[in-house]
Amino acid sequence: MSLVKLTTSALAIAAVSATAASARDQVQVAGSSTVLPYASIVAEAFGENFDFPTPVVESGGSSAGLKRFCEGVGENTIDVANASRQIREKEIAACAENGVTEIIEVRIGYDGIVFASQQGGPDFTAFEPSDIFNAIGAKVLKDGEVVDNPHNTWAEFNGDLPDVEIAMFIPGTKHGTREVFEEKVLLIGCEETGAMQAMLDGGMSEDDAEDACLDVRTDGKSVDIDGDYTETLSRIDSNTNGIGVFGLAFYENNTDKLKVATMSGVEPKTETIASGEYPVSRPLFFYVKKAHIGVIPGLKEYAQFFVADEVAGPGSPLANYGLVADPELAKTQAAVADEMVMGGGS
Repeated sequence: MSLVKLTTSALAIAAVSATAASARDQVQVAGSSTVLPYASIVAEAFGENFDFPTPVVESGGSSAGLKRFCEGVGENTIDVANASRQIREKEIAACAENGVTEIIEVRIGYDGIVFASQQGGPDFTAFEPSDIFNAIGAKVLKDGEVVDNPHNTWAEFNGDLPDVEIAMFIPGTKHGTREVFEEKVLLIGCEETGAMQAMLDGGMSEDDAEDACLDVRTDGKSVDIDGDYTETLSRIDSNTNGIGVFGLAFYENNTDKLKVATMSGVEPKTETIASGEYPVSRPLFFYVKKAHIGVIPGLKEYAQFFVADEVAGPGSPLANYGLVADPELAKTQAAVADEMVMGGGS
């Protein structure tokens, strides 16, 4: 992607010398595959515009990145964790146990989860959460009974969908995308079909019923993808009937290969995600280890650069790539400048 070189004066960020004493002089980032392309764009531009080395950005998934982030404080641990979901309480506790007690949460904007298929494949043009649940839920409601999922084709439960074999490729459990997929698609689909109520009526507790709603079938019709979206795309390339779960930005950069379906009648695009109309969207984050600020050269400058208007605002390189700009970006900028940590304080 071609980037117009940004000037530090335009960003009003004062770059300091990269000669501060440190055994490591390069910011290290890991985590979400959804945030990866945005972070890579920022890292490249940061290296061009500041007197610091270009940050090293790795993927691995939100959970894996946060696990590395929480391993402790010091130059042998990463400085930033990218995440397509908020950090969980148990992760905050794990951080604290290892001495990572001050964490700066940075919301960079929003993304939507889309359902896309091969350009030359069947016309999957419209989905409801109930369709996805009926396709891949481990147990579904059939003839008034909760049973092991018997569905082989989409048309079996929705005559408006193609009469082809079910083949879904969904994010693995270590991806932040999986959590949003579960909460905003599977769980809602379970409720819409009446399966959750049937489970409750059958004596399940609410927690157990919710867990059952999130279980997916293991007979090959639903496949967890532990890699990034390029792996999902390769599965779709080799399976005409395949449906994949992608981030909006990835889809928009692969429209020559993929076609997208609506969800609940709403087309996924920047405008519908920004307005909240598209139902399967989520905020994106990165987390900064405050103890590393002032120790790892360029860390705070990188965080400020990432959320600057010229980088992450409307019409910016990140917005052009697919990030939906945060209407409250100014608040985030102030929080980063003040090194505001989670739970308040700086």
